[in-house]
Amino acid sequence: MIESLYNFDIALFLKIHRGLSNGFFDWLMPLVRNRYFWSPLYLFIIIFCFKEYKKRGWYIIGGVLLTFALGDLTSSRLIKPFVARLRPCNDFNLASEIIHRVPCGSGYSFPSAHATNHFGIAIFLIMVFYPRWKPILPLGLAWAFLISFAQIYVGVHFPLDTLAGAALGTIVGLIVSQFYKKLQPGI
Repeated sequence: MIESLYNFDIALFLKIHRGLSNGFFDWLMPLVRNRYFWSPLYLFIIIFCFKEYKKRGWYIIGGVLLTFALGDLTSSRLIKPFVARLRPCNDFNLASEIIHRVPCGSGYSFPSAHATNHFGIAIFLIMVFYPRWKPILPLGLAWAFLISFAQIYVGVHFPLDTLAGAALGTIVGLIVSQFYKKLQPGI
C-alpha cells in the first residue's frame, strides 16, 4: 500500500514537473511560488481590513498572522523533521528527471509549508469574508491551489506533500477562524 502510494506520487510528480513543461509555466510558476510576488496582495488585504473594518481589521490581520504562524510551525518544525522526506530535487533517484527551475533548498518536503500556509490563510479569509463577499471562495481556493501547484511544477514538492499541506492548512484556517468568530462575532 505505502509503496504503491509512493509510486503514484512520483508518477504524478513527473507528469506535472516534466509533462506539463512549457516556456510560459517555466516563467510563471517560479514567480507564483516566490514569497515577494504576492506582496501587493498582502498589502491590499492589510489596507482593506484597516480601512473597512477599523479596529476589527486588527483582529483579522492578527488571525491571518496566527494562521500563518500555526501552519508554519506545525508543518516545518513538527511534521517535516519527523517524516524527513527528501524534496524531489534532492532525491538521488530522481536526479536525472529534475528540471532545475528554482534553487532546491535543504529542508524536507512533507508537508509543503507553502501549501499549508496559503491554504490556511485562504480558508481563514474565506470563513471571515464569505458571508459578505461570496467570490472569495473560488478566488481564495484558486490562489492557494496555484501556489501549491507551482511547488510541484518547479520540483520542490511531490503532489502528496502539497495535498497534505492543503489539508493541514485547511484545518488550521478553520480552527483560527472559529477562534476569531468567538472574539468578533458577525463581521
